[in-house]
Amino acid sequence: MRLVVTEEAVDTHQPLREAFERLQSRRWEMAQTGAPERLARLARLKTNLLARREALAEAMFADFRKPRAEVESTEVLPVLLELAHTARHLKAWMKPRRVGAPVLLAGTRSEVHSEPKGVVLVLSPWNYPFCLAINPLIAALAAGNCVMLKPSEKTPRTAAFLEALVRDTFEPSEVTVVQGGPDVGDALLQLPFDHFFFTGGSRVGQKVMAAAARHLAGVTLELGGKSPVIVDATADVKAAAERIIWGKFVNAGQTCIAPDHVYVHASREEELLAGMKEALERFYGKTEEARRASPDLCRMVDDAAFARVRGLLDRTVQAGARLVAGGGVDAASRYIAPTLLADVTARSPVMEEEIFGPLLPVLRYERVETLVESLRADGKPLALYLFSQDDAAVEYLLKRTSAGGTVVNNVLLQVANPHLPFGGVGQSGLGAYHGEEGFRELSHARAVLWQGRASLAHFFFPPYTGKAQQLARLASRMFE
Repeated sequence: MRLVVTEEAVDTHQPLREAFERLQSRRWEMAQTGAPERLARLARLKTNLLARREALAEAMFADFRKPRAEVESTEVLPVLLELAHTARHLKAWMKPRRVGAPVLLAGTRSEVHSEPKGVVLVLSPWNYPFCLAINPLIAALAAGNCVMLKPSEKTPRTAAFLEALVRDTFEPSEVTVVQGGPDVGDALLQLPFDHFFFTGGSRVGQKVMAAAARHLAGVTLELGGKSPVIVDATADVKAAAERIIWGKFVNAGQTCIAPDHVYVHASREEELLAGMKEALERFYGKTEEARRASPDLCRMVDDAAFARVRGLLDRTVQAGARLVAGGGVDAASRYIAPTLLADVTARSPVMEEEIFGPLLPVLRYERVETLVESLRADGKPLALYLFSQDDAAVEYLLKRTSAGGTVVNNVLLQVANPHLPFGGVGQSGLGAYHGEEGFRELSHARAVLWQGRASLAHFFFPPYTGKAQQLARLASRMFE
């Protein structure tokens, strides 16, 4: 049977190709810009953001009832921190870095130049739909790239806000926003971008990595995983309880670095559960009615997310977990109460996948060796959180586990420091960004060697007889 491809089908994604070609036509001009030009673009972004922050808060409330205070602290503030840090350091980052050379290269000067990748595709997620779109954009522009940005279709009002902000800040040949669902995402993966930057789940991350491989392009994958918390026998349990509850239920648990589950030493389990329940009630209300009416709890992003997390809750309780607090749901508003679960084991349904919702299971442990086995079985998470007053115990766990990042005696704060790289390892991601790390991630480190008037290279020219052979062997012996 012969497949007939209509002209209409061929042209379905023509606007995407045209947008890509427009960016590609500008990439060499952008590559030649200096720090003042790049920072001027970012300054316009800051000005326009500050003028529209109320509109951003309204858009995010409309998408999934995100509290205004969380919009400021988890969406606007990280962007402002990244902009300020970049403005302070970009000129230094852009300077060629002098490096040394072995004695055989006497008479040369070696440098590393940071050059733009070219045209970068940023595929941003729905859970932090502004910050996780704009911060990669900042890194890409600081490095001198052109950018195509596709926001998530699951937060349409924020996506529309992003499109308007970009349109009014940058020229279309510098930065372009494209809208659409998975079909548009798939079409974008067919285009030969120079770098693919994706934040989201591992299933789509694998598709993005495959696309980068086809195009022999760079790739950054910011994924997730089940980020554990450890509360050991020496921990300040009161402080741990309060900080864990905050970190878990901000954004209704829809945070890639949120505490996914807690391992607590058996001797402190009931104390921790009581402390977390008290903190939960203090933050969001003592009764189910008060919590449901709280202006400080956002909602699940869509019906599918609600159904998935509710299913995890129901199956876990049916399997024998103890409901310490929460458990209430409302499908009409996609509300799931902040919920604490005890008597959870590694085989409980809630431990089968990344929760990405307001459920916090607590597992007890007694021996640190068993704990290490459990942590390794969980894989390599995006974050690992340790609560302990024993520095030796912390070092013991750091040396025997792997994670994208770690915080000791708090949660989430690693993402707020632009001096630290942010990224995963293994199944939680590939590559890192924030601050200088983002500039380097979206730049190519180009080796440049300058030959002076004198050179030793002629001693190794052919024909390889006599003196040339002796010199080559003598040179090798210098490093034996």
